[in-house]
Amino acid sequence: MAMAPSPSLAQAYTSPVAVAVWEWQDGLGIWHPYSAAVCSYIEQQFVQQKGQRFGLGSLAHSIPLGQADPSLAPYIIDLPSWTQFRQDTGTMRAVRRHLFPQHSAPGQGIVWEWLSDDGSWTAYEASVCDHLEQQVARGNQLVDLAPLGYNYTVNYATHVQTNKTSLFCRSVRRQAGPPYPVTTVIAPPGHTGVACSCHQCLIGGGTGPVSGRYRHSMTSLPAYPVPQPPNRTAIVFGAHQAFAPYNKPSLSGARSAPRLNTTNPWGGAPPSLGSQPLYCFSLPHLGPQHQPPGPSTASGTSASLPSGPMSSAGSIPTTVAVHMPKPSRVQQALAGGTSKPEPEQVIRNYTEELKTAPDEDCIICMEKLSMVSGYSDVTDCKTIGPVAVGCLTQCRHSFHLLCLLAMYCNGNKDGSLQCPSCKTIYGEKTGTQPRGKMEVFRFQVALPGHEDCGTILIVYNIPHGIQGPEHPNPGKPFTARGFPRQCYLPDNAQGRKVLELLKVAWKRRLIFTVGTSSTTGETDTVVWNEIHHKTEMDRNVTGHGYPDPNYLQNVLAELAAQGVTEDCLQPQ
Repeated sequence: MAMAPSPSLAQAYTSPVAVAVWEWQDGLGIWHPYSAAVCSYIEQQFVQQKGQRFGLGSLAHSIPLGQADPSLAPYIIDLPSWTQFRQDTGTMRAVRRHLFPQHSAPGQGIVWEWLSDDGSWTAYEASVCDHLEQQVARGNQLVDLAPLGYNYTVNYATHVQTNKTSLFCRSVRRQAGPPYPVTTVIAPPGHTGVACSCHQCLIGGGTGPVSGRYRHSMTSLPAYPVPQPPNRTAIVFGAHQAFAPYNKPSLSGARSAPRLNTTNPWGGAPPSLGSQPLYCFSLPHLGPQHQPPGPSTASGTSASLPSGPMSSAGSIPTTVAVHMPKPSRVQQALAGGTSKPEPEQVIRNYTEELKTAPDEDCIICMEKLSMVSGYSDVTDCKTIGPVAVGCLTQCRHSFHLLCLLAMYCNGNKDGSLQCPSCKTIYGEKTGTQPRGKMEVFRFQVALPGHEDCGTILIVYNIPHGIQGPEHPNPGKPFTARGFPRQCYLPDNAQGRKVLELLKVAWKRRLIFTVGTSSTTGETDTVVWNEIHHKTEMDRNVTGHGYPDPNYLQNVLAELAAQGVTEDCLQPQ
């Protein structure tokens, strides 16, 4: 059914309450209402966040729809951008929020639907349903949808929709169900126009419509570009897996072009089980990694979270929180942090200089080790000579020392070094994950393939922010789409070991990074960083769910590749 989108009929309110309907827009521009139950959950979460400013620097205001309807588990509503985000494909759709009087069709639970070509019934957008109901109440048997911008008539007597141009007909029906949620309309004094929840009004007023503003379309458009991805999420190898630190000038005698770095890809209360989180701490996104201190003040804050299929009666875990200083904006983001070791000293710490160069190539610059380093013309160092060759102390792989220095300086410069040949890590590797929060819940629902135990739910939450000096574009904003992100582990011995290692990886800022999304093409956004997570409980169609008998072993290997092993766990 081809329907050209248009602004909906506006509603003006004098009552302090109204009915809220949330809708998403498909690729053809058609708006589809969520069910009344899903809208109730979305509105509950939205109201909790009302009054806060959405956008850069705010908390990550996202709503996981799977808590209201398990069939919507892949979907998250990202409030800062007013988009619906699908976790397994990266697809983004615009969403909007409409307010209607309590006596309207949504307020009475009335939904009009049309029969699609595949035999399924599709709901009209909420404003069309309300318009049809109003006209029928006035005794009009033939309703013209032209006032809403649609080239159709609906005959109430025959329950038929007719295209006024082609005369093609479809069946329609009127369904009665639960009413849509009632919410409070908060408007500044003197505001008597359209009750609007668009991105502009929310930023301007914080709690509702803004007086004296042009009555724009009620469609809430994303605050950032939202390209439509062609396929599912893929992982791009991170910078630590590449060899050449940067695109150096071509050198005479080089046997091949160096391999270049690639960029890593991937309010409400978090989804809850009716209990407090087990594990909760925050990290600043300033400069170099700051290791958080040990658990300090125990937080007594209770997460008010919706009940649902993951609820577990009697589960009341404790909360352990580490409160870090609030990060500032651009100036503090660029200020850096603790002093870093000198790059030359890091190279000296992990290498032994060789008196005689082996008869082989340096895999970083692709020159013979007996020749001058391919980076001697672009690396300024007074303590390491251009022909100096050394081997790493553990794996014994040999390189030009200037090449290792250039590789190190192009990375996080955290005092660690990773062999570009065998990936052995020297020191403690840290990443560039922005400030955020990791929470852990447990509940007694089994994952497919792990029917003998309960489930561990990990909730990651990262807000939008400003990039620090370790990020691709220091001083510029970055986005954080699709947060909070929910991940699942079996609550058995191996699952608990993976959980403890993930906590270590989180503290070392290795779970996420700032880069380019391989699915949407969006730059300067938070993406996964080569440690795979299961984001679905009950299916594995996309590879992100259960059952998967090899997952725990695979993720242990991925953690080990980041230098996170059982040796990192403190004795209990």
